[in-house]
Amino acid sequence: MTSMLQRVVTDLKGVRLAGRPGQWDLGISGGRIATLRLSDQNGGGMITPLFADPHVHLDKTYTLHRMPRRAGSLHDAIEMMAGDVARWTPEDIRNRAEHALARAWGHGTGQMRSHVDWPDDRTPAAWEVLAELAREWRGRIALELASLTPLDAFAAHGEAIARRVAASGGVLGAFVYRNADLAGGVARVFDLAERFDLALDFHVDEGTDPEAQGFDAILAETERRGFAGRVLCGHACALSIRPTEEVARLLDRAAAAGLGLVALPACNAWLQDATGGRTPRLRGLAPIREARAAGMQVMFGSDNVCDGFYPHGDYDPADAWRLAVLLGHLDPEDWLDAVTTLPAGWSGASAPLAEGVPADFIHFAAQSADELVSRPTSGRTVWRGGTPIAPMNGAFPC
Repeated sequence: MTSMLQRVVTDLKGVRLAGRPGQWDLGISGGRIATLRLSDQNGGGMITPLFADPHVHLDKTYTLHRMPRRAGSLHDAIEMMAGDVARWTPEDIRNRAEHALARAWGHGTGQMRSHVDWPDDRTPAAWEVLAELAREWRGRIALELASLTPLDAFAAHGEAIARRVAASGGVLGAFVYRNADLAGGVARVFDLAERFDLALDFHVDEGTDPEAQGFDAILAETERRGFAGRVLCGHACALSIRPTEEVARLLDRAAAAGLGLVALPACNAWLQDATGGRTPRLRGLAPIREARAAGMQVMFGSDNVCDGFYPHGDYDPADAWRLAVLLGHLDPEDWLDAVTTLPAGWSGASAPLAEGVPADFIHFAAQSADELVSRPTSGRTVWRGGTPIAPMNGAFPC
């Protein structure tokens, strides 16, 4: 048996490796990448690292069929989802979230961060259920949890929430949008992060209002506290319509401060400027090209799937990447790391393809990232531990 594991048992010839020039031959032995050499062959398809999805909502997912209507705005979606919370029994949450994890696994996701609504000092049932699922899925998907609390609720409940999040190894999160005493509220969240040694994740400025400037307050605290690599900002839609010079200065500072940015192209395009009576003009996509040019780490996430916020989706980070490419006029190859190594590295689990590492990757039949954008249904094989996983069966109905 030992000799069988030591010899190369699988060869993939003439493949493209995401982010690297040339063609490669990849050999697999004993569940690891045994050889990785430049090749004189081509046409072997394209290989990427496993996906990492830095921003999802497993507590809300697959509730679309229970919504009374399609949301007309972000706040309409918030109101509808709040009305569904009474149905969130542990069994209901587990059933929906487990199907979501199965879909993500089948698409090639190895790491995920899920936000969990946490409005007061009571630990949500979803936090307990998802923590249990994180243990059960360890070794397949590394599931990280982030609390999601309205910024104003931190005055009354912040300490209890932060203490519980810290005890379970989670991330402290807040929803920030045009709050009164914005600077004071953001500083309170950072105080708790310092006290309990927590990383931070903000839903910030999720709207096309130039007066929404929560990003500025979060940036100022990140700079003041030296929180480089510990603060992630999701959405930041308002940056898309603020003055160009002002945004450029903010992004330069954010890069220097080590602030990360997650764009959510699907959900933001669906909800922003959604008036119902005309074609939307404003898409709410954060200035991702400018942010990366400034030196920020920019990532893409699936966000909501089949719920009141977004009626579509399938926990496939390739969808978020493809939509960002189209909306942002991006070079596809240059941005594959926004759904692979960058979000994985943000949570400390990046594993670039190299000899000796586990043979965990995705093999696409497409010959380039451009082809994958054009033909998103190109054959996909997910390899885990040197073995292709079984194809997915049916999807959980929305």
